[in-house]
Amino acid sequence: MTENRLIWFDGLMVPVEKAMINVLAPTSQFGANVFEGIRCYWNSKEKQLYAFRLEDHIQRLERSSKLFRFVEKYSHKELIDYFLQTIRANNYKEDIAVRQTIFLDGFGSWFATGPVKMFIAPIPKKRLDPNNPKGLKCCVSSWERINENSLSPKVKVGANYINSRAAQLEALNNNYDSAIFLNHLGKVAEGPGSCLFIVRNGTLITPTITASILESITRETIINIAKIEFGLNVVERDIDRTELYISEELFLCGSAMEITPIINIDGFNINNAQSGEITKNIHKRYLSIASGINKSYKEWRTSIY
Repeated sequence: MTENRLIWFDGLMVPVEKAMINVLAPTSQFGANVFEGIRCYWNSKEKQLYAFRLEDHIQRLERSSKLFRFVEKYSHKELIDYFLQTIRANNYKEDIAVRQTIFLDGFGSWFATGPVKMFIAPIPKKRLDPNNPKGLKCCVSSWERINENSLSPKVKVGANYINSRAAQLEALNNNYDSAIFLNHLGKVAEGPGSCLFIVRNGTLITPTITASILESITRETIINIAKIEFGLNVVERDIDRTELYISEELFLCGSAMEITPIINIDGFNINNAQSGEITKNIHKRYLSIASGINKSYKEWRTSIY
């Protein structure tokens, strides 16, 4: 259903090839858009598709729109209703990812605040296998992560991802899978489009929310799962670059990549270049909760059908 899928576009359900944006619009020329990537997981036993933490994603979309000074066009209820309508129109019965984007159309400049439009684009996307993960080989990027005094990482805006693009392309060109940013203070921030956790002495550690990182919903989910489900000690603090090299486990997280282990960074193997038990256990529990197999955290799941 990749090529034949329907997209919600400015109030209409249209085939993907009919969803057109003006090339002179600020979203095309300047990346003037805010967005969310929302995962939905299929529960084959219940024949139900669950959107994971939909309410939280929509709230963050609204915050991004406010911080980017977009004219308010869609109510909270409409943002959720249109999301649900789009998935139902496609009749998905599998794991999917949904991009919900509010963008600037028209012929305005980079400082325009309207006119505002939106598209909602779902696509099939299988969950990762915690038992057979593709561990990442990463490097510490030479590029610095954006910060609150330049481009706030709190705003999930398309233009911010040029910073991530620079780091990711640098990593790929140097035969790595991905990169880790340092912030303007020289402390560990996050990956390109993903947050980071390390394990040291059995403690799960992640950079603070003020360390030039996105206010990640997946990060918050993992903190809750680690504390409540596994009784782990979780610490939010500054992380030095060298701590990455001596970590017992290391992983990136986000809606798209779920929980993905890093097995080598700057040539240092992590956990003998294998995914660690804490990483695997958290990933398994994350998927069981998101897909409704584990009945806990009911408020995190929205039934599509």
